[in-house]
Amino acid sequence: MATKNWSSPSAKYVTNEMLAPFTTGSSMPTSQIEMTLSCRNLMNTDYLSKSDPYCIVSMKDSHQDRYFEVGRTERIDDNLNPEWVKKFILNYNFETVQKIKFEVWDVDPDGQDFLGQLETTLADIVSFSGRQFVGNLTGIPGRSLGQVVVVTEEVASCKQIVRIKFGAKNLTKLAWLSSNDPFLVISRSNEDGSASVVYKTEMRHGTQNPNWQPFTMRVTTLCNGDYDRNIKIDCYDNRRNGNHKLIGSTNTCLRSLHDSNASTVMNFTNPTSGGKNCGVLNVESIQMMEEVSFLDYIGHGTQMHFAVAIDFTASNGAPSDPTSLHFINPHRPNSYEIALRSVGNIIEHYDKSQLFPAFGFGAKLPPTGNVSHQFPLNNNPSHPYCKNVEEIRTHYLNRLYEVQLYGPTNFAPVINNTISIASQYQDGKHYFVLLIITDGIISDMHQTKHAIVSASSLPISIIIVGVGNADFDAMDELDSDDVRLMVDGRYAERDIVQFVPLNQFISKNGPFIKSQVDLAKAVLEEIPDQLTGFMRSRGFKPDMKSEQMPQDASKLVPTAPMV
Repeated sequence: MATKNWSSPSAKYVTNEMLAPFTTGSSMPTSQIEMTLSCRNLMNTDYLSKSDPYCIVSMKDSHQDRYFEVGRTERIDDNLNPEWVKKFILNYNFETVQKIKFEVWDVDPDGQDFLGQLETTLADIVSFSGRQFVGNLTGIPGRSLGQVVVVTEEVASCKQIVRIKFGAKNLTKLAWLSSNDPFLVISRSNEDGSASVVYKTEMRHGTQNPNWQPFTMRVTTLCNGDYDRNIKIDCYDNRRNGNHKLIGSTNTCLRSLHDSNASTVMNFTNPTSGGKNCGVLNVESIQMMEEVSFLDYIGHGTQMHFAVAIDFTASNGAPSDPTSLHFINPHRPNSYEIALRSVGNIIEHYDKSQLFPAFGFGAKLPPTGNVSHQFPLNNNPSHPYCKNVEEIRTHYLNRLYEVQLYGPTNFAPVINNTISIASQYQDGKHYFVLLIITDGIISDMHQTKHAIVSASSLPISIIIVGVGNADFDAMDELDSDDVRLMVDGRYAERDIVQFVPLNQFISKNGPFIKSQVDLAKAVLEEIPDQLTGFMRSRGFKPDMKSEQMPQDASKLVPTAPMV
């Protein structure tokens, strides 16, 4: 399977910073628009099932030579008429020609299949009668490839967010021999009378009385700031072939949900059942909040702390071997150096303490030859801190000649160590980011999943950069953008993992890296939402009167022994 790097479907946006190549000079955009995508009648490239499509959105101004990727939708399995949840917030400029391209792909276990593309302009889309633009996909001669449907709406100036938890009772059973596997699809009405999907809950297995995880989204996403706009909620029974069966539907609006004081009970009905009651939807809780930005937190008291863990397992190859991922070339940095510098040179500016714990894992240490799954790069267990990225790099290179690369590749120890620290600092003033650079398949996947699920309730984000050509499919499962991570019946409270394969950004010829900016963006783009999402879930607000003062990071030394 090709590695996915699309964003989480729940309340994820493309930021203005990511759209810098598409703004003209320093002028303000004419307007901001929200774009929702769907497709009709896609070509099916699978034999035993339907295509699993996602869409890549790219833009360029008329004077630019090439397209720049804006973002990607989530993947929807087994569906030739996908309605993607992810929204794109774009700067629309009346005075420039903004070209836009939509590429639709099918993800398969052995790669990806091209399903077609559409090239047009943002002006054509926003000026289309009815606000629902429909364009034919092209790119495969002699084939009918279906259409892309684009719905746009000007973004309202509303900074409120809403956190809702739904449950249901007495859902109509659709199968004789098994209970339903229900999930919700929430859609808002558009100005032209159509509807756009804004959120899909997770599926609950085998129950007629499900309770879904709470979710948070911008009010602009849910109803564009209009509290009286119709919101449709459909409840489906999940089917593996993608032909999900409708249990029932109900209609409401945000004003009704909010004014109910979390006591609303709505009846599900289904047209095929003659309007009979198919169960009830409960609003278990609802909370309205003003949106607080990432900059509000880090500018008013929340300190970020970064730690690094580097893979020293034997699968990397001996450092003296030119084919090794750890090979030291005076003329070209190795993959670990590239990842460390590209990410570290950005994140080090946000850690005011300027002390970065840095570890290795998977090596035999002198003089005993014992295998360690977490050892300090600076060889000082009582103070495993480096002052900057270059010092981390220096210690990393020195340790390559002091230890024996071994194995296995265990992630759980370094994650659990971060947990032991972060669990002591849950006051909204600290947030921890762990960067793991690795070459291969995780040996302790089950333990790693447990560690990530535990970490998801703490102020922690985990970045995994994969180097080399190993099979990284397992990383996609940890980077749970599409499906919430679950292990032994425990669900992660939130998505805290971002995985990026380094090879996508490395050139075999010419400059060693295609775009350091693109790499850093891919690695770090989820951190602001993860930090603000955690703070909101705990009710932490930035202290606007606080001046951010660096804390002595030596006080954050792990209490657990490093092994």
